[in-house]
Amino acid sequence: MKKITLLCAAGMSTSLLVTKMKQAAEKNGYDYEIAAYSLAEAPAQVPSADIVLLGPQVRFNEKKLQAQYPDKIIRCIEMRDYGTMNGEAVVNFARKEMGEQ
Repeated sequence: MKKITLLCAAGMSTSLLVTKMKQAAEKNGYDYEIAAYSLAEAPAQVPSADIVLLGPQVRFNEKKLQAQYPDKIIRCIEMRDYGTMNGEAVVNFARKEMGEQ
């Protein structure tokens, strides 16, 4: 099982997106653990993640996190997909970035 970790300002705004992503993954038969956390929880969550997706409100941290975790895939969620809570698009983006698509 792959772990997709979302990071945002407080870990709250991405909870609906996580729900939509879980629904999309289940519908398509993908075995992923998907959860959202606040940026402050990064040290506890990033090491076990297969991919880290940043919410638009914390995208300015991408380079810093990539420097801290050079072996991790860290990407920003597209603003449009985040704003429309398009869980399927975000799951597909994560799959592509992990080389599964």
